[in-house]
Amino acid sequence: MQSDTKENPLGFRSIPSLLKSFAIPSIIAMLVSSLYNIVDQIFIGQGVGYLGNAATNVSYPLTTICLAIALLIGIGSASRFSLHLGAGEKDIAEKVVGNGICMMFTFGILYAVLVEIFMSPLLTAFGATPDVMPYAETYSRIVALGMPFLIVTNGMSNLARADGSPKYSMTCMLIGAVINTILDPVFIFIFHLGVAGAAWATIIGQFFSFIFALMYIRKFKNITLKKKDIGLSAKECIQTASLGMSNSLNQVAITFVQIVLNNSLTYYGAMSVYGKEIPLAACGIVMKTNAILLAFIIGISQGSQPIIGFNYGARQYDRVRKTYKLAIAANLVISAIGFILFQFFPYQIISLFGTGEAAYFEFAVRFMRIFLFMVIFNGIQLISSNFFAAIGKPVKGLLLSMTRQVIFLIPLVLILPLFFGLDGILFAGPAADGIAFIVTICLIAGEIKKMKQMETEQRLLKQAAK
Repeated sequence: MQSDTKENPLGFRSIPSLLKSFAIPSIIAMLVSSLYNIVDQIFIGQGVGYLGNAATNVSYPLTTICLAIALLIGIGSASRFSLHLGAGEKDIAEKVVGNGICMMFTFGILYAVLVEIFMSPLLTAFGATPDVMPYAETYSRIVALGMPFLIVTNGMSNLARADGSPKYSMTCMLIGAVINTILDPVFIFIFHLGVAGAAWATIIGQFFSFIFALMYIRKFKNITLKKKDIGLSAKECIQTASLGMSNSLNQVAITFVQIVLNNSLTYYGAMSVYGKEIPLAACGIVMKTNAILLAFIIGISQGSQPIIGFNYGARQYDRVRKTYKLAIAANLVISAIGFILFQFFPYQIISLFGTGEAAYFEFAVRFMRIFLFMVIFNGIQLISSNFFAAIGKPVKGLLLSMTRQVIFLIPLVLILPLFFGLDGILFAGPAADGIAFIVTICLIAGEIKKMKQMETEQRLLKQAAK
């Protein structure tokens, strides 16, 4: 079946114009998504103290696992949707969406139930100390109720973007964040609900985002979803998961990194002048501040996905390369700004998250400057990983996802402190970033070369046909 590149703007509109229209709403959506946790940290820091911040840090892996499930289904479905639309296979695209929606609901409910059952051992594994555990359990038991809402909203948001509705995708996330931001101070400072108030504000916001996301099922532009398309198929699930795997496992890897970091920081922190709680709280602030920068980069990456996927499916390889290069250029500019802020204004950034003793600020500033020193290279690895998923090559995308987080960072976090103590954990970050960057360049160079060869073969075939 022939592609409909003449009908779909993804096939003919200028790349800068397309990337701008898709990436900006995606960036806003990602920023809004990260605000759920950032706003909680700020208000909890002001209303509860650094033990409350440590509690949300311990709870954070539950959210990253939830996002990993959402990306597995959402990015996987959106990538397949774009590839089949580019190839003109709308009937298959409809089945992809129907199966994806069923996966979102099934996985969301199952995950929430498992979290509630195994809450205490999970939080212990994530690094909760006896002082932090009561806050962490109160917060997490409430937040877990909203996990199905978060998975469906994120999944539908990706599908809406792939369907050519990036602003709708953005609005899905924006609704919940606005509600969360309004309710946080009300529940914490007026009703004095502490960390429980922050948790209730979060899931109420997620519920309204969920309702708005569901409404898109009847608003698809490029397909008409029918009852026969809705249902679970093992074959469809496997194909969707294969394309969403690299993005999903990147989130899972972040969770493992968070667990290893939390436990290493409390272990080596106890041997230092800072104690257990200060490194744990500081890590939460630094990681969630970095999440704001990552929101920009992930937004660019997700904004480029439908353009890359559609044009790769339509065999317009020059447009694929141009989109990737423009996404990398935009990422470098934003990452450079992030580097300047992290290196020259760390105290001002950390101060936003509440007060603390001098030792807390001393360690948090040092953590931010050292751990995020090579942050300018992170985006290249992340965008490249998503690039491989978008063109239907999940294995390479998966490899890139694993390089920085699992293959390099976790071993370095475990090994370097043996020689350098608490400082070894801090220096593990930039070391892993540098090595992962080199691996990324090698894989991407090979793929670009292969794409140029396919383009040459395609041109020769057309000439021969004439």
